[in-house]
Amino acid sequence: MTRPLALSSLPLFPLGTVLFPGGQLALRVFEVRYLDMVRKCQQAGAPFGVVALRSGDEVRRPGAPQEQFHDMGTLAVIEQLASPQSGLIHLQCRGTERFRIQSRSQLPHGLWVADVEQCPPDQPVAVPADLERIATALAQVIAQLRQRDPDFVQALPQPEQLADCGWVANRWCELLPVPPELKQQLMALDNPLLRLELVGDVLDRTGIAP
Repeated sequence: MTRPLALSSLPLFPLGTVLFPGGQLALRVFEVRYLDMVRKCQQAGAPFGVVALRSGDEVRRPGAPQEQFHDMGTLAVIEQLASPQSGLIHLQCRGTERFRIQSRSQLPHGLWVADVEQCPPDQPVAVPADLERIATALAQVIAQLRQRDPDFVQALPQPEQLADCGWVANRWCELLPVPPELKQQLMALDNPLLRLELVGDVLDRTGIAP
């Protein structure tokens, strides 16, 4: 078995959302601790880690409680960067591999860093016949969102993506109006078929997919 890749001093970006592998994430960065981090990651071609908050706020405020966040997150690579004015950076990022935090610390200026171990990527699992309706509905929803929202960045899915349990489950998890805690639980599942089955349960309960 291949030993999981370990990363030392990975900079972390705690957010009120869950980033899934293969997902797109737009960020508006203005805090000093993250401006410096983003520039260094861009220059080095290195990722940073996105972790979902358990409590606390994305933006530090005087007297606010310290951020608490989950131990599992997703690596984010910077695909586009723009700085329309001093002290402001717009990012477009893509989620890659999941990771689990082994240890963490906070630097004097507030940035969290962690030693992490990458989690194995989802193994390709074909969407079973009884769940193909979920993949079909996803393609329809993405097409509709692309027509309605000019800022919607998800490309039209390819046939091989719609045939893969992990990819279909992850994209639905990003779109579903469910609490971040549930999204975190689904992201942490190692079995992509189970993740898709649970997504199907949510869709059935909400009546979103036929």
